[in-house]
Amino acid sequence: MEVKARAPGKIILSGEHAVVHGCTAVAASIDLYTYASLSFPSPSSENDDTLNLRLKDSGLEFSWQIERLKDALSNLGCPFPSKPISCPTESLKSISMLVEEQSIPEAKIALASGLSAFLWLYTSIQGFKPATVVINSDLPLGSGLGSSAAFCVSLSAVFLSLSDSMNKDRSQQGWLIFEDSELQLLNKWAFEGEKIIHGKPSGIDNTVSTYGNMIKFKSGDLTRIKSSLPLRMLITNTRVGRNTKALVAGVSERTLRHPDVMSSIFNAVDFISRELSAIIQSPTPDELSITEKEEKLEELMEMNQGLLQCMGVSHASIETILRTTLKYKLASKLTGAGGGGCVLTLLPSCILLFCSLPNLPVDYHFYFVVYLFVFYNDRCLDNMALRSQNSLISQQHGHR
Repeated sequence: MEVKARAPGKIILSGEHAVVHGCTAVAASIDLYTYASLSFPSPSSENDDTLNLRLKDSGLEFSWQIERLKDALSNLGCPFPSKPISCPTESLKSISMLVEEQSIPEAKIALASGLSAFLWLYTSIQGFKPATVVINSDLPLGSGLGSSAAFCVSLSAVFLSLSDSMNKDRSQQGWLIFEDSELQLLNKWAFEGEKIIHGKPSGIDNTVSTYGNMIKFKSGDLTRIKSSLPLRMLITNTRVGRNTKALVAGVSERTLRHPDVMSSIFNAVDFISRELSAIIQSPTPDELSITEKEEKLEELMEMNQGLLQCMGVSHASIETILRTTLKYKLASKLTGAGGGGCVLTLLPSCILLFCSLPNLPVDYHFYFVVYLFVFYNDRCLDNMALRSQNSLISQQHGHR
């Protein structure tokens, strides 16, 4: 039997970095997914003593002997899928040694923390069973679109779906949606994976990837948002990689050096996020109301970007996009950790999308990767299709 799950990426409309320090943030899932599959070997299989992980997008494959995993993590005991816990320091050291044994290519060394999260989630939920896990993704790595969160959410989904903590109908084929109680458990496990990758994440990335749609998030509390107007967002990937963990740590260090100033900045971001969510949800009886709302959202995005610059997380590539979109009187801000990654641009309803986009400079398309999404009524639409954004599970049966 093979189980598959998918989890969406995300954008943060407001509140990145400040959310780590207890402030409000607003985020939405996007129509780009990470897919995970889990299969166990048949009794007659020759490959019944290893745990395999295939990363299809990077063309890499990793494997661990089950006995080696048992020796290194002998203190874990039986799996505990219904009780998410943080990886103890000693276990993390053992897992790091297991990852180092894989001889990851130097150019892909950033994958090491993801492998550590994978090993912790698998052994904690499934124990020491031989299996093959395959990952592929629409999401660019290290771009601020929540690739690591979607990775942890999709892994948690397939591992939990074949555990005793979830009562799924394993005879049913096709896509299934998790119940709210199951999503809560899944989200907690994904957060533990995120902590291994990023150190001290806020939890917003895995939460929006787990629950989908648009949310308001503060200190672990989730409020689902329904947009009363279509929000057209252009997402531009600078293709400049960055280290989320280092950027978050940099903001924390700046906070220690300038506590009063940074506290004021975080408070301002909190007000921006709360006002932004209120605007998105308020009624829009006519086109004039939509225009007025969009103008307010543009101002809030510009203010949020200015505060992110004060936190020290902007980048030359981000500033290039800001200048380019400003020429067309469009408001933009970075999304995610910054330092490169992606930039959001609000596209007002008054402009003709498919007429205006080609008018951007030729080098804009050459240097940057551009996505277009529309957010409306708790759904994310691209310009062609509509899909539910909840984490989904699919089960397939067949002989191997």
